[in-house]
Amino acid sequence: MSDIWQTTSLVEGGVTEGGAGSAAATLRASVLEKTDAAEQAVLAPQDCGAWPADMRAALAARIARLNGEEQVAQRYAARQQGQDYAWLADPAQDGRDKGLVEVITFMDKVARAPKDIARVDIERLKASGTTDADIVRLCELNAFLAYQLRLVAGLKLMAGTAE
Repeated sequence: MSDIWQTTSLVEGGVTEGGAGSAAATLRASVLEKTDAAEQAVLAPQDCGAWPADMRAALAARIARLNGEEQVAQRYAARQQGQDYAWLADPAQDGRDKGLVEVITFMDKVARAPKDIARVDIERLKASGTTDADIVRLCELNAFLAYQLRLVAGLKLMAGTAE
């Protein structure tokens, strides 16, 4: 059993042991443990494909920033072991000079307006050389962040720490 009180969801949601929302967190400890396991799986999987763990951490920080969660963004940015991908955490960077414009465009669109994703978006990724498996990996990362950021927002409301 992991220490749920150190998970991204509870720390960034402002829920502390014995504080507001702690009873609900304790009741749902297994969900929080599974959320933590999913976080580890999408950020540092055994098979990263084309997206190494540092790049995934930077993309997670970018997604958090696009969703107005700066503290979560900083937490993910801190997971990087080096600075090779730090630029990705900045939503102002489009990836053009690194040959990643299609990947960044896709990730930003999924983070901002997932309902607007169309077949053409996937085709652009494929045309840029992204494999089907790596497209799935990008989608998994974005889907997890969508879930976690909503969980953090709800926990902030429970804890009374929402801005």
